[in-house]
This record gives sequence, C-alpha cells and structure tokens, in this order.
Amino acid sequence: MFDGLFAIAAWTAIPLFILGFWPLVKGADWLVDGGSALAARFNIPTLVIGLTIVAFGTSMPELVVNMFAAVGGNTDIAVGNIVGSNIFNILGILGVSALVKPIHVKSSTTWIEIPLVLAAALAVAVLANDLILGGSSIGQSMLSRGDGIILLLFFAIFLGYTVSMAITGDFDESLEIRAWGKGKSIFFVLAGLVLLVIGGKIIVDCAVQVAQSLGVTERVIGLTIVSIGTSLPELATSVVAARKGNSDIALGNIVGSNIFNIFFILGLTAVISPIPLNPASNLDILVNIGTTVLLMLFVFFPKARTISRPEGAIFMGCYVAFVAWLIVAPMMGMVPV
Repeated sequence: MFDGLFAIAAWTAIPLFILGFWPLVKGADWLVDGGSALAARFNIPTLVIGLTIVAFGTSMPELVVNMFAAVGGNTDIAVGNIVGSNIFNILGILGVSALVKPIHVKSSTTWIEIPLVLAAALAVAVLANDLILGGSSIGQSMLSRGDGIILLLFFAIFLGYTVSMAITGDFDESLEIRAWGKGKSIFFVLAGLVLLVIGGKIIVDCAVQVAQSLGVTERVIGLTIVSIGTSLPELATSVVAARKGNSDIALGNIVGSNIFNIFFILGLTAVISPIPLNPASNLDILVNIGTTVLLMLFVFFPKARTISRPEGAIFMGCYVAFVAWLIVAPMMGMVPV
C-alpha cells in the first residue's frame, strides 16, 4: 500500500523522518486513551487495564517500527531500535531523571526487576551467538524464530511475575482514564492505529534514505535517532514522575520498558522474520550489558538503592560518549559496518 511512497529527495526525507515521530507517538497515546476508556466502559478493572492496554500501548512505537523494519529487511534498524532504546532508557532517561531529583529504588526493583533487565540483555547476546558459542564456524550471528519463541517465553514469565505483584497490591492503580463514550473511544483506538502505521512506515523508509544521504549506516541511525524517537513516551513519563518525586514510577517505567523491548518486541520481531545480526551489533549488545551493570552498581553503591545526581550526570556523560563513539569509530576503521 505504501511501497514507493517515500522514494524522495534526501533533503525531503530528513524533515519527514523527524516529523514521522509525531504520528507514531501520538498514535500510541490515542490508542492507550481510547483503549483504556473503552475497557472502563465494559467495567474492566483498572488493574487489568494497566497491565494490558497501558503497558503494551506505551511500547507500540518500538513495536511498529520493528515490524516495518523486519518485514522490509532493514534488520540493522530493528536491532538498533531495541538495543539503542534500552541504552538510551538507562543512560539518557534515567540520567536526566536523576538530575531532576535523586531516584530512590524499592527493594523488589533492586533484587528482581533490575537483574531481569540484565538477564534480558545477556539472553540476546547468547541467543544471537549460539552458533559461535557452540563452536560452529558455519553461518552468521542471528536471532532465529526459535530464539524469538524463547524470548517470548521469558516474556510470559515476566508477565506472570507482574500479575502476581499486582495481585499482592504492588501496583499503582491511579491511572487517568478518560470518561469517553464507546463511539469516541473506538474512534481514538482506530485513529491511533492508523497514526502508528503511518508514523512507523515514514520513520523506517526515511531512516534508510537519511542513512544513505548522510553516509552513515542503518545501524547507527537505528541506535540513535530512531531509538530516541521511539523512547519519547518513556522520557516524558519518567521525567515528569521524577519531578513529582515519584521515583518508583520513573525507574519502574524504564525497567519495565527494557524488559518488554527485548523479551516481547525483539522476540516477536524474530518470530515474524528471523534477524541476521550485523557483526557490529554484538558490540552494541555488549554496551547494553555494560550499561545495565553500571545501573546495578549505582543502585548498590555507594549509597544503597539510590541513584544520585552525580550518578545521573555520569549516565548522561556515558551516553554522549557512546553516540560520539558511534560516529567517530567507523571513520577510524575501529568498528565494522
């Protein structure tokens, strides 16, 4: 339906690429608002709405972009979007949030959820390189459909954990649900889906053209601009939560997003279309692991279960260094493209 729609000049692709994030983010927002209002009209409990529509809806930008990228064979964008989002979530969003106000971490996040983020990062590294780890010299690193199923099974376990936490009362039920009629709710659900499809298609198509016009790889575009754009809902939620002193929401939003991105979105992407891995992506996966380890160190040391302003500044500095490395390293022949 959209094939050839964005075969346009590079100077047009760049502003279109940037503008494409508006329908992507707004579409997710409308989908969540409309879906939540419609569910409430059918007397579905707030708890269920929060665990399904809201949780899945806020990750729709990453999901839609990955679907288009995978189907179109732009696997560097698909992997870069997820790995880059997870790196940006910790270094960029938590960094900014901690600078706004120090983040206090609750016990369950310290001992269960953050280790799960590390487990997710390690799972991608192992599954993508299972042939190499098994001693085979045939084939390339990739996430197969079988690997995708394994990631989805991990997601099912995480979802079960989330439900059990909610049942025991460790869940924020203070969701803002619109008091809309059924007709208006359905309209916003459908309009949100349309905007998501349009935004996702614009971003993937234009990202390829922008990469070509700027002389950078799709991997770098996916790791930076695409991943930052699809993480805008998490950025807004976490910064506002930090400013209001809601540390649990600020950190929980990021931790949940990182687990969701790998186990569900990357898993579903691999099931739909196996993902061959650019050799350079293994370096990005290692950066993601290192970033998560740094988060764990900050949570435990020097002051237990707190991410301070200086630590937030370190996060931000690391992210700037990472982006600079992505740009400079290929020029110096240090990183395969």
